[in-house]
Amino acid sequence: MLKRVVVTGMAGISPIGNDWRQVAERLKNKSTGIQTMQDWDKYQGLNTRLGAPADFTKPEHYSRKQVRGMGRIALMATYATELALTDAGLLGDDCLKSGQMGIAYGSSSGSPDAIAEFGNMLLNHATGGLNATSYIRMMSHTAPVNISLFFGINGRIYTTSSACTSGSQGIGYGYEAIKFGQQKLMVAGGAEELSAIQSAVFDTLFATSLRNETPDKSPRPFDRDRDGLVIGEGAGTLILEELEHALARGAHIHAELVGFGTNSDGLHVTQPNSDSMQVAMRLALQDARLEASAIGYISAHGTATSHGDVAESHATAAIFGNKTPISALKSFTGHTLGACGALEAWVAVNMMNEGWFHATANLDNIDPECAQLDYIKEDIRKLDCDYVMSNNFAFGGINTSLIFKRWDS
Repeated sequence: MLKRVVVTGMAGISPIGNDWRQVAERLKNKSTGIQTMQDWDKYQGLNTRLGAPADFTKPEHYSRKQVRGMGRIALMATYATELALTDAGLLGDDCLKSGQMGIAYGSSSGSPDAIAEFGNMLLNHATGGLNATSYIRMMSHTAPVNISLFFGINGRIYTTSSACTSGSQGIGYGYEAIKFGQQKLMVAGGAEELSAIQSAVFDTLFATSLRNETPDKSPRPFDRDRDGLVIGEGAGTLILEELEHALARGAHIHAELVGFGTNSDGLHVTQPNSDSMQVAMRLALQDARLEASAIGYISAHGTATSHGDVAESHATAAIFGNKTPISALKSFTGHTLGACGALEAWVAVNMMNEGWFHATANLDNIDPECAQLDYIKEDIRKLDCDYVMSNNFAFGGINTSLIFKRWDS
C-alpha cells in the first residue's frame, strides 16, 4: 500500500534571511538580497559583479572536529538540517540512527575552494595545497554525506547533483522513498555556496545581469527589461515523514507532499524546452491525481533569462491558462542553484499556510514574448488555496515539479 508523505520540519538559509519571520518580512517589503560583489573585481573577463550572499557563519557549537570535512556548502546544509530537525521535534531522536531515516540532498558541485586546491595541482604540478579533507569538501555528495555523519543518520542516501533541480529532486526522491515504503523519514533538500565560478558559467553564456551599479534592480524574471540572472547561495531542508509515523508521535504537520514529476528533454544541454517542462508539470498533477484547476499558486523557476522565462511561461500557460497566480522567488534571492528547489518549496508552503503570496520583485513591464499569466507584480496577493506547485528546470534538460497540499488538522 502506498504511503502518504507529510512535511514535519522545514528550515532555510538564504540571502534574505535564515528564519521564516525574517524572510516573510523581506518578501512583503520587496527587499531583495542582491549585492554588488566588490571582491569580484579581481577576476579579469568576468562581466557581472552581482551576487546574493547569505548571512551565515559556522555555528559556534560546531566543533573543529565536526566540521573538518565541511566546506561552506556542507556547513549550510548541516545547519539548515539541524534547524529543520528541531522544527520537527526530532533532533537527537533515536529514529535518526535506526535506519528508518534517509537523506536525499544535493548541490551542483562541492565547495569551489576545494575544487581550486585540485586545480592548483594540475596547473602548478604540485600537491602542496591538498590535505586529507580536500576531496570530501569537493565531492558532489559532500552535503548529504556530511549531514549523515553529523547526525548519525544511517538510512539510504540519494545524491541529487543536478544543478538547478538538485534541491527539488532531493525532495521528490525523498518523497518517493517514503511513498513506496523504503524509509519512514527523509532529510530532503539542497544547498549551494556563492562563488564567482558559478557566475562565470552563466557569464560565458551571456546570461548574467550586468546592472552592477544598481543591484536592487536585478534580476527581473519575466520582465521586458531583464538582462540576465544573478547567482545566490543558501540551503533548504525539509523533513519528510510517513503520515502514520507523524501522527503516532503527535508531530506538527506543515503540509502534505502529494505530487512529484521529473523528466529530461533529451534535446539540449543548456536550452530550455517548453514541451518537456509541460510534461514534468503534468506528471506531478497525475501523481497527485489533480486537475490543473486545483492548483492555487505556482512558484516559478523564473531565472530572468530570456530563453528560460519565455519557455517556462508558455509551458505554464499550456496547462493552467492565465488563471493561476505565479511569482518567482529568485527575484529576491538570486539563483541559488542546488538550493533553489528546497528554498522555494519552503517559502511556498509557509505562504500557503499563512494565506498570502509574494510578488515578483522588479517585474514592472511583462515581456510580450512571455505567455499571458496571472503574474503577481506590485504587492503580496492574499489567497486561500489548498494546493501549491513548485517548479524547477536545470541544465541538462532536467525538469521537476512538486505539489504540496495544505494540511487541515
